[in-house]
Order: sequence, then structure tokens, then C-alpha cells
Amino acid sequence: MDKMNHSSAEAEAETIEPLRYLSKGEAAAIETELLRDYRFGQQQLIEIWGQACALAITKAYPLGSLTKKQPTVLVICGPDQNGSIGLVCARHLRMFEYEPTIYHPKRSSHSLHQDFTVQCEKMDIPFLSYLPTEVQLINDAYNLVIDAMLGPEADCANIKEPYSGILVTLKQIKIPIVSVDVPSGWDVEERSQDGINPEVLISLTAPKKCATSFTGKHFLAGRFLPYDIQKKYELNLPDFPGTDCLIEL
Repeated sequence: MDKMNHSSAEAEAETIEPLRYLSKGEAAAIETELLRDYRFGQQQLIEIWGQACALAITKAYPLGSLTKKQPTVLVICGPDQNGSIGLVCARHLRMFEYEPTIYHPKRSSHSLHQDFTVQCEKMDIPFLSYLPTEVQLINDAYNLVIDAMLGPEADCANIKEPYSGILVTLKQIKIPIVSVDVPSGWDVEERSQDGINPEVLISLTAPKKCATSFTGKHFLAGRFLPYDIQKKYELNLPDFPGTDCLIEL
């Protein structure tokens, strides 16, 4: 009997399909479906993802593990959706008793983005007016950097200022980088050979193809995807532990 159970368990293990890594087109199609067919709001999705990112950071870098006297974190936000997710992440980190500072060089005129900015300002989260090019100043001031600059929608072959300059700085810093969804400057489809090298990657909804070769700590964040979408795109998402909204892959 034990033998039978053992062999059936082995067979079951063999049938578990591997986690699907999304192309740029698939990621965009899933988001369009969520917004159009499932009637999720963009603000709702950004809030879910931003909070999940903050929780992933608390798992990767608990307050007690930070080496600086103050639990300082630098959050660099881009002009599009990844930047908004960074703003939400910063707000939740503040609630979790971290001390985020935001660098947000090109603010979007989108009302949603402005709302998230005001929410951070009302939480007394400081905004930098410029990013020091003296790398040691960043290493000394912060425990880690959160890269919420250029998401899956960015054209990595055509990165303009100020982001190209920020990437040069990020390649030189010694403190850990946490990237949101896709490390800035990486192609969604494949790992960048000369891009930034994050210590932690937080994939949203499902990991992107560029994450297949990622060797750092990798989290999947945001546990809300309707089962029909999971099935349609054959995502084969892992079982999240308990009631957690994120899982380390």
C-alpha cells in the first residue's frame, strides 16, 4: 500500500506544470483583460501590487536586519505605472516603520499618479530634488534602493535622460537594489548583459521572461488573479502559503 501511495505521489509530482514566464505581449494582454473584462480599476491594481511589493521587501530585508542606524530606503520612481507602484510601495513601507525617501524626477500628469504622490506627501515622506551622482553618498544614506523606474512597457533600447543617467549611478552603488517587476534597463524578454544587477526581484502577477536567468532572491507578488485568466494563459502559479499575497520562488 505504501509503495502504491509513494508511486502515485511521484506521478503527481511529475505532472506539476512549470511556472509560465510571460512575454511583453502576454503581460500587456493580461492587464488589458483585467481592466476591460474583469472590471478591475487601474488604481486598484496599482494598490494591490504596491502593497505586495512592500511586504516582499519586509520579508527580504526585515527591520532588524538593516545595518544603518535608521531604516532608510530610497525609492526611485519612473513616470509610468511602475513609478506609481513605487509610490504605493513607499507609503506602505512607511506604515511598516521603514523610512522611505522618494526620488521622482519626472512626475506624470496622470491624475492617478498625482493622487499617489499626494498620499506620500501627506505621510511626510521626503522627496529628493536630485539624485547625488556621488555614489558614496547614496551608499552611506540608505540601506537599499527600490528600482520602480522602467516597467515592462519601457523601450529598453531607447532610454532617455534622466533615467539613463540614474542607471549609470545604480550600476555603481554597493547597497542592495530591489527591482519591481522588470529591472530597469532590462529587456522584458531576456536578461540584460550590462544592466543593473538587483539583489531582489519582485515579479507582479506572473514573472516575465527576463527573470528566467535571474539568480537573486525572487518573489512573486499579488495574489488576486482570477482563475479563468490563470487557466487561459496556463500560468501554473505556485500555491501561496496560507493567506500570504506573495511567495518566494
